[in-house]
Amino acid sequence: MTILDKIDLSQRMDQKQYAIRLVEEQRRLLQLRLHLGGQMGDNGPGPGLLVVFEGPDAAGKGGAIKSIVGHLDPRHYKVLNCGVPSEVEKRHHFLWRFYPDIPGLGSMSVFDRSWYGRVLVERIEGYASHEEWRRGYQAIVDFERSLVLEGVILVKFWMHISDEEQLRRFKAREADPLKRWKLTPEDWRNRDRNNDYKAAAEDLFSKTSHELGPWDVIAAEQKRFGRIAVLETLNNRIEQGLRRAGYPVPHIDDLLDDLDL
Repeated sequence: MTILDKIDLSQRMDQKQYAIRLVEEQRRLLQLRLHLGGQMGDNGPGPGLLVVFEGPDAAGKGGAIKSIVGHLDPRHYKVLNCGVPSEVEKRHHFLWRFYPDIPGLGSMSVFDRSWYGRVLVERIEGYASHEEWRRGYQAIVDFERSLVLEGVILVKFWMHISDEEQLRRFKAREADPLKRWKLTPEDWRNRDRNNDYKAAAEDLFSKTSHELGPWDVIAAEQKRFGRIAVLETLNNRIEQGLRRAGYPVPHIDDLLDDLDL
């Protein structure tokens, strides 16, 4: 049985529980983010925070990112959407274009898709040769290890939904004039190759999950459950990263009750 097959997509959360947990996890994230940025505490800026999202189309990556950054000060983070590389970017090593947006100490970047395109879409669509995408796994692991060792907390999410739920979301987008722009012919074409992408994902998990950058696979069949799982996991990963860097982990205390969210 594969990793994706083992994910329990039946997990749900009711609206009341979601509202409570959302406030709790977002407050904790705000506290951690302010400590990382040096706006709270007496230790100065902490490690940079780098959050990566991958997964099939309509899996809820955008909604999860909104739940992460929506209550933060916009001066304290960047969100990057990584699409097709430009002609200039194609002339360089495939990781070259990502370096300018890697967060420094105290900074935060969220990538909606990332360098993993080399071993996903570029592999499947033939944009990279067999030799190129096979080399990509080790290049990615070395890249990520170097970032963490130089002071970055790396958190990697794969948002997972069933093919049936993806189809339902596609049709809902198609029927909504304000969301129709999100659905492209490319999305429908990619859906026809879902099995290829799942096989590539399993290779990705086995070859690029390492002790400094493990993959967290999120059951996102229900959006509420998926968003809370992302927030809770992110907070835990930040705490682990702070301890690894020898930076104090702030306590959850009464101060949070006074924060203006």
